[in-house]
Order: sequence, then structure tokens, then C-alpha cells
Amino acid sequence: MSLDIAHSSAPAGKWSGLWAVRDRLDAIPLSFVSLCARLFPAAVFWQSGQTKLEGWQVSESAVLLFQEEYRLPVLDPYLAAHLAAVAEHLFPVLLVLGLATRLSAAALLGMTLVIQFLVYPDAWPTHGVWATCFLLLIARGPGAFSLDALLARRLGCAH
Repeated sequence: MSLDIAHSSAPAGKWSGLWAVRDRLDAIPLSFVSLCARLFPAAVFWQSGQTKLEGWQVSESAVLLFQEEYRLPVLDPYLAAHLAAVAEHLFPVLLVLGLATRLSAAALLGMTLVIQFLVYPDAWPTHGVWATCFLLLIARGPGAFSLDALLARRLGCAH
């Protein structure tokens, strides 16, 4: 049962202020929420990617981190460090631009799940916030303030 009552049945009187606040919150554009869901997790992953680099190279300390602390099964630490560095730079840029948004969000959601279940299982509150942002983008798209939306308008197709 939903506690959200239709706008037309909002009672007047002592609750009218509450309904007015709800109506104003309902007016927040989903495109703005989607923009925030793209920008803020992108910044986190970009910053993480920056810590893995020395100039244009993946640092030895990043490889060592994958070897000693992260210890991902199956993947060689050298390869894992390079893949993570590329992903943590490429997908955040795409998210900020709103280009290939759903693909980028899915890739970063995958990374988030690996980090959660194989590296830092106690950090679930943080990873849950990231996952929620990525799930919103996967389910609803990047919003109007994106290259995906611009391309969709130019090509005459829904995004």
C-alpha cells in the first residue's frame, strides 16, 4: 500500500503545507537527478584511477596493490591494475559527457560489485550508494543533459 496520495485528493487545512513541499519536490527534474548520478560517482572513480598512474604509466605501486591487497582471483595483478586504470578513466569521462551512459554505468556497476565482494566487503554502504546511482542510469538513462539525449534527438529516436 502506497502512502503517496494523488495530488487531486490532497486535503486542505493543517496538512496543506506538507502537500506543497511534496509537490515542489516532485518538480525536481529527473534529468537533474541523473546528471548528479553521473557526475559524483564519476569523480570518485576518476580520482581512484589517478592514484594508479605515474605520468602516462600505471605505477608499480598500483600493480603491487593488486598483488598484495586486492588479490583478485583469476586476473594477473599487472593486467588487473592496467584494466582498472583504463576503466577508471574511460567510463567516468563517458558518464560526465553522458555518452554511452548505460554501458558506462553497467561497467562501473560491475567494478563496484567486484570491489564489494572481492576486495572491501565491509564498505557496502559506500558501494551501495554508487550502485544505486549506476542502477538509476541503467534503468532511466542519462537524462536530457547528455550527449546520448542530443544524439537521440538528432537521429529522431527515443533515448
